[in-house]
Parts: sequence; C-alpha cells; structure tokens
Amino acid sequence: MTKRIVHLLQTVRFAALATGLAALLAATGGCTHLASADSDALWKIVGGQCVPEASNGEHPGPCTEVDLQHRYAVLKDINGHTQYLLIPTDRVPGIESPEILYAGSPEYWAAAWKAGHYVQERAGVPLAADQLGLEINASTRRSQNQLHIHVDCMRTDITAALAAHRNDPPDAWQWDTLDGKRYRIMRVASLVDRDNPFRVVNRDLDAQQGMASQTILVTGAGQDASHDGWLIVNSSSRLKGGTGTAEGLLDHTCRLAHGS
Repeated sequence: MTKRIVHLLQTVRFAALATGLAALLAATGGCTHLASADSDALWKIVGGQCVPEASNGEHPGPCTEVDLQHRYAVLKDINGHTQYLLIPTDRVPGIESPEILYAGSPEYWAAAWKAGHYVQERAGVPLAADQLGLEINASTRRSQNQLHIHVDCMRTDITAALAAHRNDPPDAWQWDTLDGKRYRIMRVASLVDRDNPFRVVNRDLDAQQGMASQTILVTGAGQDASHDGWLIVNSSSRLKGGTGTAEGLLDHTCRLAHGS
C-alpha cells in the first residue's frame, strides 16, 4: 500500500472521528453533559485526532493548540462563548491521578493560565487577572475521564468576594463561604513547582480526605497576578458545607464582557 493511500485512509478516519465527536458534543451540550453518552469523548478528540495531526505538523484538528513538548492541548468547549479546556496529551483520568503530583510532571495550571488569552480574545475585552478563572471538578462531579481544566471568565460577584483575600499572607489557608459553600483559600506567588495547585491542596489533606473528592479554582489575587499572585480556592465533597465542584464560580456567559 502506498504512502499516499495510507495518508488518505488516515485523513478519512480522522475526519469521520471529528464529525462523529462534533455531533456528540452538539447533541449533548458539551463536556459538561457527556457522561451518559461517552465519558472518553475528550480523550478521543485529543488523543485520537489532535495529537496525531500535530505530530504530523498539521493543524491539530478541532483543538485550538497542541503543545507536544509540554504535553497539553487546548480545546474550545462547545458550552459557553468564551470557555476553553486545558487537556493533557497523556492519558490522565483526573484530579485523583497520582502522576500529576510527581516532580517533573507537566505544569498544567501554568499552561491553563497561559491559555487564558484565548478567553480574552473571545470576550473581546481586556481581562484583569482576577476576572479569569481556572477550575477542575472532583472525580464524582465530572462527566469525562480525561483530566481537563476549565478556563473561563469569573463571576463578577465572586471576584468581588475574593477581593478580601488579595493581601492574605502567602502560603496560609483562610476560610470563606462563597455561593453558600465552604472553601479554603490560599494566596501563592506562582502556579508551578511547590505552588502547583495540585500539590498545594494535596500537601495537608487529612486521612478523611483524598484528591478524588477535591475541587480547585484558581484566579488572580488582584488585577495583576505578577504583582498580586494567585488565589487557590479549594473545597471537597467530603467537607461539611463543602462541594466537589467550583465550576459554578465561573461565568460561562462572561457577562463582564458585556458590561453587566
């Protein structure tokens, strides 16, 4: 079989996969509602199409970006005008995966923060650091069995509530109630190495807790993260008054882009 025919067959196969997954996404309303249809849909998109095409030097299929060196992809979520997803190019099920804590593992949070410029471009207005949010759900509150970090605008009322933590002492947890749920909040100077939010949250979990039950949200502590740092906002489905999802603190309609 000639290389030309092999390439043609691969093109047809990937096109069929893309069409099928696009229909699946459209029918189910995006990543948030895929569990009953196909919990591996995100991995099929990233691992089945985006990575192979990027490896061949082509446009990475439906993905906006694939960074093979740093092992992540960025995909526009069909849910919301401005929402993107940061997804590993390795098979990583979710927040409970131990490999995300290893030294030398990809810095997914830093990559997700960098991907915030796609949100800003879609919003059509400049976004301050405290108007951008990153979020990951607990294992029981997600629809997909491939780790993905939501990247989108923050709710304006949550940004206002978190302003009280702008000058919190760094590397110390403070407790607060947001949207009726209990969260602990820590200000950090970076999102990598020791300050990687996965490692920060995991460091002091007690015996009753576990990473699988955690939800994490990250946003700027102030308008300029390089000066003010970031806030790690954490709760757990096993915490009294807590929750396994902080996605509701994001605004998938990005009202702030419309001045409302």
